Amino acid sequence: MNALSIVAVCASLALAACGTGNQVRVGSDGRPLPQVYRISGAQEAKIPFRLLDSVNALRAAKGAGPLQFNAQLNAAAATHSRDMSVQNRPWHFGSDGSSPLDRVGRVGYTGRLVGENISETFETELETLSAWMSEADTREIIMDPQAREIGFAWFQEPTGKIWWTMVTGG
Repeated sequence: MNALSIVAVCASLALAACGTGNQVRVGSDGRPLPQVYRISGAQEAKIPFRLLDSVNALRAAKGAGPLQFNAQLNAAAATHSRDMSVQNRPWHFGSDGSSPLDRVGRVGYTGRLVGENISETFETELETLSAWMSEADTREIIMDPQAREIGFAWFQEPTGKIWWTMVTGG
């Protein structure tokens, strides 16, 4: 009988190992808890181009010209993403009171600021882009036909929270 118990335990462990491991965790309200999107070193170089390709596909579908990355706008976006994390709030003003216009000026951008989109989330860059596209004011910044350049950056906290910033200019 002892051998039968060992076989049963082994069979149970074998079946348990067959699980997917992708079980959805549910909060006290019965809704799925957000899953943390962890940005790995291998993904870091791909994220900006996935976003840019998606933005340009959306713009092309509406007849707007493509955007290209601008290093100065990228720098302004990176500074603001980190600063939002320090402040622990998603808003368009820096901890020093700076506006998006101030920040692009500080990095030497000489073009015209079109707009800035920000987000505090645990979602991917494409989920964040989708959220921006679902709101009229943030969609207008992405789709503005006068925009020619884009800056995009993020800061991910150890908890997994991501602070995304997109800046467009023309």
